[in-house]
Amino acid sequence: MTQLGIMIEGQEGLSWDRWRRLCTDVERLGFASLRRSEHLISLMGPDTAARDCIDCWTSLALAAEWTKKIEFGPMVSPLTFHVPSVLARQAAAVDLLSGGRLIFGIGAGWNENEHTIFEVPFLTTGGRMDRLEDGVDIIKKTWHTSNPKPPRDGAIPILMGGVGEKRHLPLVAREAAEWNYTRLDQEEYRHKRAVIDQCCRDIGRDPSSIRYSVMANYLIGRDRDDLRQRASKLAEVLPRLKRDSPDEIIEAASKSAFVGTPEEVAGQIREYAKLGVELFMLQHFLLDDTDALELLAKEVMPALS
Repeated sequence: MTQLGIMIEGQEGLSWDRWRRLCTDVERLGFASLRRSEHLISLMGPDTAARDCIDCWTSLALAAEWTKKIEFGPMVSPLTFHVPSVLARQAAAVDLLSGGRLIFGIGAGWNENEHTIFEVPFLTTGGRMDRLEDGVDIIKKTWHTSNPKPPRDGAIPILMGGVGEKRHLPLVAREAAEWNYTRLDQEEYRHKRAVIDQCCRDIGRDPSSIRYSVMANYLIGRDRDDLRQRASKLAEVLPRLKRDSPDEIIEAASKSAFVGTPEEVAGQIREYAKLGVELFMLQHFLLDDTDALELLAKEVMPALS
């Protein structure tokens, strides 16, 4: 079954009031998952440095209280920001608060600029991968040796992204409950899935035991005029989309996002679902646009079921 979730870029203007409203709305509308990034500052350039960027794990603890049913979590927490054993304890606490609804996204870290600004050591690619691989082992040992334990058999499902074939995808095959792909490139997606399948076979794991998800931006409108209006608003949030006209913004967005009327967006998602994608995490950049969430929930989700 194809499912939709909502992904929030927490560094792009997310406030506590907005987060509370989003938690309520995303659960109320029946989305499968709510996730947010963990960054320390806006990634959109120097002109956006004043955007709110609320703390990730504090917001997840609040999500555990503000929601009752929905899965939620970070996508993803860079282990460059955290001591793995301490993060494992934080995750266990949030998972317990929620009654076992946390998806635990962890990664190697990638944005050098925010590390520099906040004086967080930024290791080489190999060093960051070493930290991720070692961190997974430490996290699992921490859950095993400390109390209280996560409620689901003493562990939390681990989410990973990444496309590196030498180390990242073999780690996904060994440790991840979900793999998330962050581009709309069907040819590359097929190839990376084949790599994961082989890595799973090499260790005796069934590849179907991993959930496969895609994260992508979206732009939706009831009709062309509605789409144009939302396109203009999206360009204010995403500087890379600034163009002379809304139609040019729509054209530019369509190269890397699901774009169109609810029927068109559903059709585009169905094409990727044919590749075995089970969950689509849609980046919701217009944080106050509840109407867009309503369109997804009431018109796109039924078309996918």
